[in-house]
Amino acid sequence: QVQLVESGGGLVQAGGSLRLSCTASGVTFANWVMGWFRQGPGKEREFVAAISGGHSIPYYADSVKGRFTMSMANAKNTVYLQMSSLQPEDTAVYFCGARPHGQVEYDDWGQGTQVTVSS
Repeated sequence: QVQLVESGGGLVQAGGSLRLSCTASGVTFANWVMGWFRQGPGKEREFVAAISGGHSIPYYADSVKGRFTMSMANAKNTVYLQMSSLQPEDTAVYFCGARPHGQVEYDDWGQGTQVTVSS
């Protein structure tokens, strides 16, 4: 059974930084892709970033490219999202997701962590 738990959200002023964490169980990182998604109030859930456990090559949505960095700590079964130069438009609930290589959909999700950026 896959379980994902996010942490690290909070309130930050525009221009500030936060680091989100997602700790996974029931997942072998070498065989999975881990992703970050976010959903603002009244908005659809959108892709933020993802990293392949086998290749450790992150990719990002255009909206966060150059500001966010995703990384994976295999020994701790944890992925991170380092966010800098945060803007009010980044305000959302951030979700960690997991999918096996070769599968399109993310079937497993964490409960989410709130990120609020004040102007």
